[in-house]
Amino acid sequence: MVEVTPEGVVLDRTVFYARGGGQPGDTGILRWAGGEVRVTDTVKQGGVLRHVVTGEPPGVGTAVEAVIDWERRHLLMRTHTALHVLSAVVWRDFGAKVTGGNMEPGEARMDFELEGISVEFGREVQGRLNAALAAEHDVEVRFVPRAIALADPDLIRTKVNLIPEAIDPIRVIAIGTIDLQADGGTHVANTREVGPVRVIGTESKGKGNKRMRIALGVES
Repeated sequence: MVEVTPEGVVLDRTVFYARGGGQPGDTGILRWAGGEVRVTDTVKQGGVLRHVVTGEPPGVGTAVEAVIDWERRHLLMRTHTALHVLSAVVWRDFGAKVTGGNMEPGEARMDFELEGISVEFGREVQGRLNAALAAEHDVEVRFVPRAIALADPDLIRTKVNLIPEAIDPIRVIAIGTIDLQADGGTHVANTREVGPVRVIGTESKGKGNKRMRIALGVES
């Protein structure tokens, strides 16, 4: 443990993921010989990763065990991979870029540059999404030089490039042959881990900006 402040605890290394890019931060426990505190969020402030805790943490220099809430983390990983495949399907079949998104464990939303959206469209996308997930694509992490990544129009598929200029190389998530996207979040190893996904809502958020909500669970 290298720093303890009211904003959170800083460790020299950690398995906790700090929230960012629409993915929530990890929760869990920091445990040491004399007790433990619960981590309710993980954030980055000025490039420093802080574990937000409840209770009284030990002093600087104490060795602690960092234990994430794995069930929650894995659910977020499944949700995140589902979003990537969703964006890949909508881009491949309808040519629409992503304009925004957010996720919680097991549920998420994604906004697309579409002129129109309907319940029927959502059902069609749901079928295509589940077919793609069931194809059991491996998910790989790669690192690509920034100049090469930015020169590939298919790699940075969000409508606005939000990757800070200081990041080089760029971390890329490859999902089989269907998706290759710059991304800093956590994912499963194969799309079969995601399971079935339902499109639970479609709505217009203005001209050229349409929202789709998904939930992990039994396909309807």
